[in-house]
Amino acid sequence: MKMIEEQAIGAFAALAHENRLTIFRALMHAGPSGMAAGDIATEAGLAPSNVSFHVAQMERAGLLRSWRVRRNIFYAVEIDGVRRLVTFLAQECCAGHPELCGLFPGASADANAADVSSADTKLAEDAAAD
Repeated sequence: MKMIEEQAIGAFAALAHENRLTIFRALMHAGPSGMAAGDIATEAGLAPSNVSFHVAQMERAGLLRSWRVRRNIFYAVEIDGVRRLVTFLAQECCAGHPELCGLFPGASADANAADVSSADTKLAEDAAAD
């Protein structure tokens, strides 16, 4: 499914807050297994109620997913939502040919969205290792 401008604005608005961006980056680092809400609060240095507010914003924007295991709620990045957002940004680059701009060499915008997602995950892993 292709992202429309209104959805992209909602996704950017959801990330346009220091605490939400911190949470999002922590969840990118955690990968598909995600993190429990309490662990997110500890890592981000926030009260659990603040975390609930912020993850709800990102979940409504299609950037996170959640699930319950007994009494714990877990959150993870919704990779398809992130991929649609990155594709939305790159699709019009150089008249729909981002490889011409050198932005994402040698691939279409759709293929490059997957590459960027993988690259972001790798960057987060490398930063954590430092």
